[in-house]
Amino acid sequence: MALVLTEEQVMLKESAAGFLAEKATVAHLRKLRDSDNAQGFDSDVWAEMAAMGWAGIAIPEEFGGLGYGYTGLGLVLEQAGRNLSASPLQSTVLIAATLISELGNSEQKGRLLPAIAAGEQLITLALQERGHHAPQQTATSARRDGDDFVISGSKLMVLDAASANQFIVIARTGGDVGQQQGLSALLVDAATAGLSVERREMVDSRNVGALVLDKVRVPAANLLGAEGDAWGGLSRTLDIANIGLAAELLGLSVEAFERTVTYLKERKQFGKVIGSFQGLQHRAAELFAELELARSIVLQALHAIDDGEQELALLASAAKAKLCEVAQRASNEAIQMHGGIGMTDEYEIGFFIKRARVAQHTFGDYNYHLDRFALLSGF
Repeated sequence: MALVLTEEQVMLKESAAGFLAEKATVAHLRKLRDSDNAQGFDSDVWAEMAAMGWAGIAIPEEFGGLGYGYTGLGLVLEQAGRNLSASPLQSTVLIAATLISELGNSEQKGRLLPAIAAGEQLITLALQERGHHAPQQTATSARRDGDDFVISGSKLMVLDAASANQFIVIARTGGDVGQQQGLSALLVDAATAGLSVERREMVDSRNVGALVLDKVRVPAANLLGAEGDAWGGLSRTLDIANIGLAAELLGLSVEAFERTVTYLKERKQFGKVIGSFQGLQHRAAELFAELELARSIVLQALHAIDDGEQELALLASAAKAKLCEVAQRASNEAIQMHGGIGMTDEYEIGFFIKRARVAQHTFGDYNYHLDRFALLSGF
């Protein structure tokens, strides 16, 4: 596998870099935070992204998308990481559209995917129920009642919940807590009776939501895939989501590193720029090497999605674990090398460590994916 970009992919990456550097920078994120924006992103900027085709970048052309694949989406997510750009790219495009593609029937795909690609629908996954990622521990129940399902339970850490039109709720229609079998995916409209959404702001200034489903009734037609058989599609979607998050963490880490190197060349101490100190040079050089390794594994994982490789789960956990490690180091080094001023809100570097920590823990942190990689490798 050649870990290089095509001319078309290079153009996409440069286009994304230019747009986000103008429209969705750290400064814009600061404004969203300070204004306590209920959505957590700029609707006008999102509309522009959709107009450029980003909402359908990985959606096949037959469903109104661009058909660029996940490598194309990953390149955009990398640039979003560099600028800390807040948008529904992760929740709706990376995750929800993928799960619909994995589990939906032809009617559901034909109805939902074009709406997502056009930027008309914001759909997000409601999965997590505990303080950490544990999809097999889903306890939210969905029982049959005639032609409907009645859902009861609660969800945490639902991305962009306050702005979502619909939720894909993972609920248990069979089996026991801890089992893969018996999980189902159900579409729930945000205005459905019995559903309440509490907006919560994370340390990275993004919005998530806590959902309570009190005997929420949805028609059986809202079921994605076969009843009790959502695990296969959900598992693959989570693998793709983690690769996308790894791409974002790569962009974040590279930007934090480059900003820090620039600071090392400017900041003076004892009459010399601190970048001339050998100890700091060694730390920067080691981090540069780690970033190059990280770039390779992310690109390999993105290619693996588009190529339909069988070892996707292994690559997904390898990529997420590696990028969690690299992002931890890059953001820590950025703060330390900036010194005391790096801890202040005045400097933007602090925003990178906050976003890194949230993205690291979304859908499984370093320890989760290192353990999963070991299990998948036979240890």
